[in-house]
Amino acid sequence: MTNFKMLGLGLLVAALALTGCSNSSDTQGDGTAQGSGSGGETGHGHSHEHGHSHDTGPNGGVVFDLGKYHAEFTVDHPKKECTVLVLGDDGKTTTPVAASELTLTTKATKTADGTVVEPMTIKLLPQNEEDGKAAKFVGTDPGIANVADFEGTVLGVIDGKPSQGEFSEVHSGHSH
Repeated sequence: MTNFKMLGLGLLVAALALTGCSNSSDTQGDGTAQGSGSGGETGHGHSHEHGHSHDTGPNGGVVFDLGKYHAEFTVDHPKKECTVLVLGDDGKTTTPVAASELTLTTKATKTADGTVVEPMTIKLLPQNEEDGKAAKFVGTDPGIANVADFEGTVLGVIDGKPSQGEFSEVHSGHSH
């Protein structure tokens, strides 16, 4: 019976994560319009309908909710590498967590010149682990070399609990 309760709790957490900060595209306009113009400035923070906002992360990336943590998504285009950094409640300080890997999935997007960037699924592996915990997870994919605004989902089992979060770089003035 306990296993069924844990499964139900896991599904509830996943459902809540889907409805959490994923509404940013609703409040910032249509993704295709955002990616193809130089629309109005929305600022560096991401305001959400449910009452809190995320500022730019400590490395200049997008901060988003990842389970009970905050996380920062950054891209290094020349290295074809993306990083998810797990952060504490302040959204600035790294917080090591127990996770063997995270899976990042991006949606299709376009570069400024209209080149289509296909969706990607990237395995992010822990870096600089200590006592089985890490705050930095890194993965590579040739598609990350494209300079585009990425958005997608990060999934993983963090500290023994299924965790999910959605991120979006879609805003004007974005550059790498």
